[in-house]
Amino acid sequence: MHAIVLLSITAVSGVTGNSRVSATVGNSSVLVCSLKSNTTLVKWKISPKTGGSCTLGYRADQNKTDRTNCSDSVNWKFRPDRDPALEIQQVGIVHEGNYTCEVVATEGNFHKTYHLTVLVPPRLILHCDDHGNPVCEAEAGKPPAQISWDLESNSTPREEVHDDGTVTVVSTFTAHGTNVTNTICIVSHPTGNQSKSIACRPSKNSAWVLHCVISLASVLSLLFLLAVFHLYTFCDSRTMRNQYNPRHLPPAEFSGPISNSAPEQRN
Repeated sequence: MHAIVLLSITAVSGVTGNSRVSATVGNSSVLVCSLKSNTTLVKWKISPKTGGSCTLGYRADQNKTDRTNCSDSVNWKFRPDRDPALEIQQVGIVHEGNYTCEVVATEGNFHKTYHLTVLVPPRLILHCDDHGNPVCEAEAGKPPAQISWDLESNSTPREEVHDDGTVTVVSTFTAHGTNVTNTICIVSHPTGNQSKSIACRPSKNSAWVLHCVISLASVLSLLFLLAVFHLYTFCDSRTMRNQYNPRHLPPAEFSGPISNSAPEQRN
């Protein structure tokens, strides 16, 4: 009896499944739903992250379909009485969310939920900044792209989040001791990898500033050396004057003792 009760509960409750799927923006996506024997009702419940929910339903006893608040891009793939798969045409960011298929049949109730993630490929932009450094941008990607360079760089990428959930990643290549930087930017993303190369030269303004800095440093170094030289000359000449000045000579020394008695008088 206990075994019969457990089997009855399983038949009534059916099975539950959850899956994570992804689709690239602009493509079509098909979500399958298993059709059971003697199906009486099929319903898709769609709950996007943004916007209102919608439903697609099919009743076998009336051979009738209905839809509530669903856009034209979301519809049955084929006839729901033969294959209740759901098709999303021209996938967009607004389609991201949860999609649940519910099937009511004589053998029980079944439902399967899909967590749909929409991928947006970034646009690779590569240019030179005002200082002659290569700048690589992975514009409006979802999820954020990864940027790397074929040459070693100390660049720290920065991210800019947009209102639609996409992210722009910017990386500036920095190199030392080279006048011409010919390098390749590599953008890695789940939708595919991209790469571009560029050669940047230091701008005229940067070269002029560098020349001015070097000239100023040379002038300051020369002035410092001249100041040290004059200070040394001044100190040396002062030492020589003090050495030959009579006022600074030591008192004369006498070989004999000094007598304070008066000289003898002769008669």
